[in-house]
Amino acid sequence: MIDSLLTAVITFVVFAAGFSAYKTREIEQTYPNIGELTDIGGYRLNAVHLPRPASADLPALVFIHGASGNLRDQLAAFAGPLSGRAEMLFIDRPGHGYSERGPAENAFPSGQADAIARLMDKRGIKSAIIIGHSFGGAIAAAFGMRHPDRTEGLLFLAPATHPWPGGVDWYYTLAAMPILGWLFTHLVVMPIGLRRVETGTLSIFHPNARPADYIMKTAPELVLRPHTFRNNATDVVNLLAYVSTHAPRYNEIKAPTVIITGDSDDIVLEELHSRGLARDIGGAELVTIRNLGHKPDYVTTDVAIAALERLAGQPRDLQMLAAQAEIRITSLTEEASQANEVSQVVTTS
Repeated sequence: MIDSLLTAVITFVVFAAGFSAYKTREIEQTYPNIGELTDIGGYRLNAVHLPRPASADLPALVFIHGASGNLRDQLAAFAGPLSGRAEMLFIDRPGHGYSERGPAENAFPSGQADAIARLMDKRGIKSAIIIGHSFGGAIAAAFGMRHPDRTEGLLFLAPATHPWPGGVDWYYTLAAMPILGWLFTHLVVMPIGLRRVETGTLSIFHPNARPADYIMKTAPELVLRPHTFRNNATDVVNLLAYVSTHAPRYNEIKAPTVIITGDSDDIVLEELHSRGLARDIGGAELVTIRNLGHKPDYVTTDVAIAALERLAGQPRDLQMLAAQAEIRITSLTEEASQANEVSQVVTTS
């Protein structure tokens, strides 16, 4: 009986680990590295660097993706609309996408902010507007505090920057554990995660529509690779204690700041994080958009770009643009609802 059970366990482990390794290779073949790895002092960060064009009217822009993401997310949202307007650096955060993890301090926003500053050095970017989405907001805030002379402005998009009640999801805690985490990420994450990519990405956009080509363009499956998932989980697990310590220091940030958030964000609560930033950073402008979820980078890209222009010193009425975006979101929601009703009628008739 014991021998049979042991054989079954070994068979499961071998099969599950083999499946995970096979799918990891398949995911990397489907979504190969589109950036360039740069040594920043014993390890390499991956990034897509778009040099400053002759027609540029904006400062350099550095984009920091959120949890479970990679550089493709912000690249797909902004590279096209901002083409010809600025030097842009889209970064795989340490341990994400195709970037190497680096030293232990890279498990915290402060370490990742310093890593980004070193990459900017390597790329000849003296200063920039720093754009952080979701978890990237904590790193953007850390950058603003630790590298004020290199921060021309800060744009926070649905940022995660302040303490919150309830902790983190159990699977992050498990994945970050030393031994159980290794087993979990190598045996369980891949088969379960692949089944949740569709629903997971839809939930990130909720209540707004997710672009039909979002998965293909942004490669969210990359986070399911065992080492990447563990790095992501460690980041998330460490975030609460980190922001609890560092949020009281946000008043040190002096760079021009804009925060764009949605009142229907179920991922990061705007009343805690975005309002907290607006309270803590002197002179920050808070732009709250009704019926917007967690993806202002995609749903209200025009408002985000106007905020970049505002941070660059150009006159922009962000509140008016937000009101226009609300009308657009309401119209799209009504159209989607009507289309769904028609579909239901056709299906049931």
